[in-house]
Amino acid sequence: MTSTRDRQRAAARAKLEREMAERAGRARKRRQTQAIVGAAAVLVLVVAGTVWLVAALGDDDEKQGGTPAGAGAVQCAYTEVPKEGRPPQIKDVGLPPAQQAGKGSQTMTIDTNLGPITAKIDRAKVPCTAGSFTHLASKGFFDNTKCHRLVTEGIKVLQCGDPSATGKGWRDTDGTGGPSYNLAEENLPTDKRPPYPDGVIAMANSGQPGSTGSQFFIVYGDSPLDPNYTVLGTITGGMDVVKQVAAAGDDGAFAKQAGGGHPKKEITMTKVTMSPVEGG
Repeated sequence: MTSTRDRQRAAARAKLEREMAERAGRARKRRQTQAIVGAAAVLVLVVAGTVWLVAALGDDDEKQGGTPAGAGAVQCAYTEVPKEGRPPQIKDVGLPPAQQAGKGSQTMTIDTNLGPITAKIDRAKVPCTAGSFTHLASKGFFDNTKCHRLVTEGIKVLQCGDPSATGKGWRDTDGTGGPSYNLAEENLPTDKRPPYPDGVIAMANSGQPGSTGSQFFIVYGDSPLDPNYTVLGTITGGMDVVKQVAAAGDDGAFAKQAGGGHPKKEITMTKVTMSPVEGG
């Protein structure tokens, strides 16, 4: 017989998945509608949007690791989560700039209570996801949040990035938080075996296309996941920190749903930073 906590967690997860599916459906309808617009109108919108971005964002775009209009720029679609019905676990820090650098690299640094973790991100492979991460990091979105999920059997991942996973102890809603927008998946490892090898960092989603948000997972052992999750980059330092957490095990809180549980050895991200784009 399932406990009240299990039922609450399952209900919360089911509600989130329904919301994700509805948002994905709305996004598809919007894209279909936009496809009907004539080429001339699209050109006008693109030109107008470019002018507005350069004028309104300017230096901010540079600071956040983006790029002003020019060669190598990529147009990204960040789909806002409808304000009506948003759960309290959603943290609104606005939308990233729609225009992002499409080449160059960045270094992501995750400062934790156990030591720093670093990763290299190739903008050519994940321009929109990197732009989102840069935006969130610049807003302090990840600061003082805990990595809420550890899986040690079947797959080996440490999952983080829920802005609501803060404070002492754990809550049934941990793992359901994110930003006030979603984006499409990028750089899916459909031709890689295993798709998610030891040392990569990838983005979590609800299982529905276009449901990538802020949650991510660090792979500390080859993991045969379906190639449905954006590969954000490669860990360049701090894997000893991740494996230290993994060695302590998990509490099995998610065993009946997604698998794994909360890490027994708590790891808190005190700050996440993204370097300026290099080589762009």
